Amino acid sequence: MIIGVPKEIKANENRVAMTPAGVRSLVSAGHSVFVQTTAGEGSGITDKEYIEAGAKMLKTPKEIFDKVDTIVKVKEPLECEYDLFKEGQTLYTYLHLAAEKPLAEALMRKKVTAIAYETVELSDGSLPLLTPMSEVAGRVATQVGAQMLTKFWGGSGTLLGGVPGVAPGKVVVIGGGIVGLSAARMAMGLGADVTIMDISKKRLIYIDELYSGRMKTLWASEYNIAKMVAECDLLVGAVLIPGAKAPKLVSEAMVKTMKKGSVIVDVAIDQGGMVETIDRVTTHANPCYEKHGVIHYSVANMPGSVPRTSTFALTDVTLKYLLDIANKGTINALKEDKALMLGLNTYDGFITYKAVADDLNLAYKSTKDFFGV
Repeated sequence: MIIGVPKEIKANENRVAMTPAGVRSLVSAGHSVFVQTTAGEGSGITDKEYIEAGAKMLKTPKEIFDKVDTIVKVKEPLECEYDLFKEGQTLYTYLHLAAEKPLAEALMRKKVTAIAYETVELSDGSLPLLTPMSEVAGRVATQVGAQMLTKFWGGSGTLLGGVPGVAPGKVVVIGGGIVGLSAARMAMGLGADVTIMDISKKRLIYIDELYSGRMKTLWASEYNIAKMVAECDLLVGAVLIPGAKAPKLVSEAMVKTMKKGSVIVDVAIDQGGMVETIDRVTTHANPCYEKHGVIHYSVANMPGSVPRTSTFALTDVTLKYLLDIANKGTINALKEDKALMLGLNTYDGFITYKAVADDLNLAYKSTKDFFGV
């Protein structure tokens, strides 16, 4: 199979979809890998390293798209890339289509076989290709939240860990999954007063037992969310429904009760955001805005701020499935792996992931209709 790795072009996105180690594995298995020149620079990977691993370098994204069977990316394609796709081409990347209707329509129009990292799901419900970036995003959420709380960024000037004789800042995390627990763990490490909220009693019991009460747990009812939002210095939104838009759990009325200079970091922005006042996607260059006296941070590619760590962590988990796609062919790989099949979001002009089709009101056809599985 011929595999292409274009350079990421989303604002301030410095990750790359494959490391030289990934290239070496694919080439050793008999496949060809084309990488766009300077694609790895943002992650500290040189063209020379790719060439030594067996990659061939091309200068433009068009050359990459024209040449290959499968495109491997980190982030969803942008509008300027839509016309580069060839009919029947495979795309393997983060897609978050529930928040990207124009992209979904473009993939349908081009009949792209699009596999989304974020919906590849194992039988236990875990999301193996989302997990490492969720871990990174959760940690980054607390780091940037602490930064936004400084007076320079318009925050209240609160130090999350406090100092002897001065109370620590209060951090509330809504969502007890990988992102939420990573954010809460980082906040606890800084010495903050941390409460994590979820609707799963089983998850709350697990967290309570894991941290022996050092991290507070609370049922995520509307009443409790409203109460905690009003009291916190930093609010982290970390709710995920695989493939679907995030539910709006924090209303504008709740945000209005927050302390002046408090901070919201909504990691769920990739799926549309879970805070009602998060009405725009921001960038690393201009990461935040103020509304009702509260600092809002809604960068959609948070792991892109630590690209070297993120790139290597991502390739560690995506390579296994990519090797299957390359060795068996996309369709056979999908048929033989239920987890990978759940990652299929578009095929032959249809949406194949029901939550996406429902959210976007687009034509849906199940994988069972196409492949019998």
